[in-house]
Amino acid sequence: MDHQDYPMPQGLYAILHDLLDLRPDSDIDHDLLHPPPVSDEKNIWFYWHSGFESMHPCSQRNIRAWHRRFSKHGWVIRVLDRQPSSRLNLATFLDITDPHTFPRAFIDGTIGGDYAPQHTSDLVRFPLLLRYGGVYADVGLMQIGDLERLWRETVGNPESGFEVLSYDMGIAAERSLANYFLASPRDNPFFDRCHKLLLALWAAEGGKVSTEGMHQDPLLKGVPLLKSGAAIKEADRTIGLEETCRMLSDYIIQGQVISMVMGLVDEDDGWDGPKYVADHVYAMEFMTGSQLINEFTAWDGRKAFELLSLPLPQAGETESDGQRQAREIVQACLQRSFAFKLAHGIIIKVLGDTLGSLWRKHEGSDCVPGTYADWLRHGMVFWNQKEVPARTAYSPVELIKRGSLLKVE
Repeated sequence: MDHQDYPMPQGLYAILHDLLDLRPDSDIDHDLLHPPPVSDEKNIWFYWHSGFESMHPCSQRNIRAWHRRFSKHGWVIRVLDRQPSSRLNLATFLDITDPHTFPRAFIDGTIGGDYAPQHTSDLVRFPLLLRYGGVYADVGLMQIGDLERLWRETVGNPESGFEVLSYDMGIAAERSLANYFLASPRDNPFFDRCHKLLLALWAAEGGKVSTEGMHQDPLLKGVPLLKSGAAIKEADRTIGLEETCRMLSDYIIQGQVISMVMGLVDEDDGWDGPKYVADHVYAMEFMTGSQLINEFTAWDGRKAFELLSLPLPQAGETESDGQRQAREIVQACLQRSFAFKLAHGIIIKVLGDTLGSLWRKHEGSDCVPGTYADWLRHGMVFWNQKEVPARTAYSPVELIKRGSLLKVE
């Protein structure tokens, strides 16, 4: 099947080709490697230590799709790195020797542990958004919904009242935001406080070199361990719930920081986190918004991989049960999800192979013409949803702490 002939699910419309960059990959890559200087807040930031050219081909396709879809709306996609000769070296954009921007372990290059690359990437997000504004996304985030419209109607519109855009990650007692997609104008007060708290955690005990045990820091007292979600319930069968919660809370320490700032009231500083969240944070529900394939497959990465690798039935062929399931997944994602997050990192230790890890292992399996995976990738670029995703109906989140952000009460 010619990939241009995929059926468009109901509720979508075809994007005018004049609004897409449909040049060959080589031309897209040239633009990604030679972006213009920063001139406004319409920046989509990514970070990959060794640079775009060394990225997994699956992730490169994700990045190209962002460019194809949004560059003609004025968005500039910037994949930063730490390569000495690169024009996209992080040092071109931020002072990587400034202790008010990065912790000592980042500056010295001594971040360790099993997930040092992920934690290095975490430390880049707040500083980039604070200085330049825009969107920070993980390279594994497959964008589906209309970022341009959502930005224009929320944080890109001062009259909207919204200043932060992300995914809502929990019930009221566990409120947090997904750090794999964060957006704001520059100098955001919420991210400023998150950044200061994260630096303080890294500076504890003379300077940390990993996030191991960081969830126990007294500055995070009262923040619940990460424990909601189907993935962790599945993990409980093999690792145990308590150990899984501790491990994930350390791994996603940025989420613990965000939760504290959301639940903090510091009257001396004039900060009311619960009120700020209720008034200024536009957060989408994360399961439908960015994890829908996992919901369909009960977090079974192998099943997701096998279903999306199936070919669509040819004319006259009867749809199999597997093809029906794959069709339902693709249609639901394109109709209802704002993105899909390909998981790598620690989740593989918890649950085994994910769709993302299997796509990396089987190069090209995510874009075989005529398969459901390729249908999904096609729809991400060529079709759009008629509505933007709804905002989580925030009442003020529960108070976690009353006092100073950086003092143990």
